[in-house]
Amino acid sequence: MKAGTLLNAGLLDYQQAWDLQKQLHQQRVKSEIGDTLIMTEHPHTYTLGKTAREAHLVAEESALQKQGVNVYRIDRGGDITYHGPGQIVGYPILDLHDHYLDMHRYLRELEQVIIDLLSDYGIQAGREEGLTGVWVDGAKVAAIGVKVTRWVTMHGFALNVNTDLSYFSNIIPCGIVDKPVTSMQQLVGKQMNFADVVERVISHFSNIFRIEFIVASRRSVSRLQATALV
Repeated sequence: MKAGTLLNAGLLDYQQAWDLQKQLHQQRVKSEIGDTLIMTEHPHTYTLGKTAREAHLVAEESALQKQGVNVYRIDRGGDITYHGPGQIVGYPILDLHDHYLDMHRYLRELEQVIIDLLSDYGIQAGREEGLTGVWVDGAKVAAIGVKVTRWVTMHGFALNVNTDLSYFSNIIPCGIVDKPVTSMQQLVGKQMNFADVVERVISHFSNIFRIEFIVASRRSVSRLQATALV
């Protein structure tokens, strides 16, 4: 297995996370660092990818801002999605030269991480033909959107664990009008142990991508976050 670094960032503002990703991406391109996985959770946020239609943000942006909900137009692929408390977000910064130069395979393996994780909880998940993400009985439980430059990845996956699904009513998630969104809490019928799910996601990611993670210290994470804001 290859060595990598795990950054447990905790609850992090989306802009801070995006800045941190860009900093680490540059360092990975230059081979100054190894593969890195950021695990985080965001305040209420909507992000529109490069192919997003503005009409898919159903609510008025000004009204959302008054409620403390941020909206970002970002550089990942895909349409619009929601991030918020109770959702696990993973940002892999991987150099695919060290894995495989195959974007399709990368997306499928990100999906497999979540499919394997959900199986631990007795949830039978899978894929929908022609669509990216992880699905249970036609409802999306995890969204995936990535950017790859010089074969180094950014952005990643968002798994609804104890997510307040009402926030998805302000958007047309991923631009798909005829499929609902779900969460692990809704599927299992009880609130999940969030920390336990995080640990299992990391374990399955490690197994799929053959990376043995060293956990960065809290001080190291804070220093990186501060540097990214400079």
